[in-house]
Amino acid sequence: MKSIEIKGTARTIAARSSEQARALKAIRKDNGVPCELYGGGENIHFTVPADGLRNLVYTPHIYVVDLIIDGKKVNAIMKDIQFHPVKDTILHVDFYQIDESKPIVMEVPVQLEGLAEGVKAGGKLALQIRKLKVKALYNLIPEKLIINVSHLGLGKTIKVGELSFENLELLNAKEAVVCAVKLTRAARGAQAAQG
Repeated sequence: MKSIEIKGTARTIAARSSEQARALKAIRKDNGVPCELYGGGENIHFTVPADGLRNLVYTPHIYVVDLIIDGKKVNAIMKDIQFHPVKDTILHVDFYQIDESKPIVMEVPVQLEGLAEGVKAGGKLALQIRKLKVKALYNLIPEKLIINVSHLGLGKTIKVGELSFENLELLNAKEAVVCAVKLTRAARGAQAAQG
């Protein structure tokens, strides 16, 4: 898995919620993003410049984050992100500190490989789930989950329960459809002509 470095500055949390709301508003007005780091015993509140998050957030890739907060380095993953409902700017990011001996849960992009039999017969391949939720030690999580679809016929699907990857536990519902070869009008016409 690739890594990306993000630098932040620790911040203190005000005791009263009104003061806290004002402080968060000031951070965002100053083009900063309030963040929180979980998983290392005590939660750490810090601020990151909005530009510093761009390559982590707006990408199809997954990363281990080398968080540097006031000079101290911590390995983490991005756990949750909140966007402004209208402006689509980043409001808040939660990170989770990685412990090399404990498994983590993360969403990993799916990549389909091969030419499906059903596509050769005129069908259309559709990816239904773009990312699968996996549980594993962070150093065993691949950058993407490659699924071979060569054997997939017309009208057939691949469900989560049919997949298995070494050292990974899939957490999505077993019946969830990952990809399918859908019948197109042309394929229906060809089937009708044969039948």
